[in-house]
Amino acid sequence: MDLTPLQAVLDSLSGIIWGPFLLIPLLVGTGLYLTIRLGGLQFLKLGAGLRLGLLRRKDDGAEGDISQFQALTTALAATVGTGNIVGVATAIGIGGPGALFWMWVTGLVGMASKYTEAYLAVRFRTTDEAGEKSGGPQHYLRRGIPGPLGRVLAVSFAIFTVVACFGIGNMTQGNSIASNVEFSWGVPTWATGIVLAALTLVVLVGGIKSIGRVTAGFVPVMIVFYVLGGLWILGANVTALPAALAQVFTDAFTGTAAIGGFAGSALIIAVQMGVARGLFSNESGLGSAAIAAAAARTTHPVRQGLVSMTQTFIDTLIVVSITGLTIVVTGVWDDVDEAGEQISAALMTGEAFSTGLPGDWGHWVVTIGLVMFAYSTILGWSYYGERNVERLFGRRLVMPFRVLFSLVVFVGCTTELSLVWTFSDIANGLMALPNLIGLLILSGLVARETRHYLRHDPRLEASKDEIEAFMADQPGWADWKAGDEIGTSRIDLRRAPR
Repeated sequence: MDLTPLQAVLDSLSGIIWGPFLLIPLLVGTGLYLTIRLGGLQFLKLGAGLRLGLLRRKDDGAEGDISQFQALTTALAATVGTGNIVGVATAIGIGGPGALFWMWVTGLVGMASKYTEAYLAVRFRTTDEAGEKSGGPQHYLRRGIPGPLGRVLAVSFAIFTVVACFGIGNMTQGNSIASNVEFSWGVPTWATGIVLAALTLVVLVGGIKSIGRVTAGFVPVMIVFYVLGGLWILGANVTALPAALAQVFTDAFTGTAAIGGFAGSALIIAVQMGVARGLFSNESGLGSAAIAAAAARTTHPVRQGLVSMTQTFIDTLIVVSITGLTIVVTGVWDDVDEAGEQISAALMTGEAFSTGLPGDWGHWVVTIGLVMFAYSTILGWSYYGERNVERLFGRRLVMPFRVLFSLVVFVGCTTELSLVWTFSDIANGLMALPNLIGLLILSGLVARETRHYLRHDPRLEASKDEIEAFMADQPGWADWKAGDEIGTSRIDLRRAPR
């Protein structure tokens, strides 16, 4: 069966959704708007968020399923994926070194979007019939926005997320793992599929608590492993680093034409590729990470919002930067092969690490890093899909979903997925649209309640009793506490809290 016409249609649709006139300006514009409304919160409170999320790691006596650190690592598991390796290389390979600058810009403004959606996820979270927290755009769009608009946005997000989790969060990641393991070690894709599906099922059967335990131990190790390899390369090429950074900043505003391109298009391409790949990597504005934030044990939504905000910082300002700078500093971004063709994005990061590290270390670091990143994405996205299945159909389909999701991992490992990749891009974009509309509508509520909390607890050190005291008479405080009642995830609330 010839699927070429369908592929062409999907490519065109993806180009429209992720093009320069729809999702990209909406995502960046929303991030800028929220940055202004929140008074540059991501710059002023980044240290406090990192301290709470990485050092203290939990709020004593708070309601929730997992610690704030586990919620952070679950979200990082889903976002630190193949986009941090292949996506960065794609942006630089097409848009030049200047694309890395625009990835940084999207990360900085995206932190405001990530804070807002995580705040709303905790603020409007509910509790399902099993006593587990359930939150994210599928709930806060409905509970926070009155009337039919809120219902339509919430249901649309839930449907698109369930579809997307089988694509970008499952089959494409499994395919990346299986193909790399086969190329590096000769392991058949079907064997990798069986092992990966079994491991996934073992973790998912235990629910978010099991996922949180695994990601809390797994994600820091995988990030440190990859970052140390990149830092070794940057250290070995430290004399070339100033010139590489200068090229990133210069090309961000002047552009470097891609091979076969023309100079007049270089700047536009650098901006478009940097923004698109940056947003694809950190997922700020998609609403996905907010689902993990809602499960956190926290004494106030501001606290988890600030912790979740650090996820974008770690993903884009650290991991993406390591990949991008190694590609630029080693010079492989504009290398050509024996046929005179530019090195493909799929090979570019591996070539940079192989060039910068001794022996075969570079190959091992990138291959193992890709496997770990992709598997962690499977775990994170499984939870996103599960919570939206619960929102649409109730608790009874959660366990069948976990089993089905694990089995589909095997399909992804053993199937060609060009159509799935494109379809996944479309589903991700369609997820973002209702969420971004909701963030803009609810931005006033977030800004108002955030200012009140930070006036009383600017360093995030207040105890649970102290928070109860200064929040007692605030609008919405009782609504948030009511979400701890078991069964509230299935209540169809007709009115939004004021």
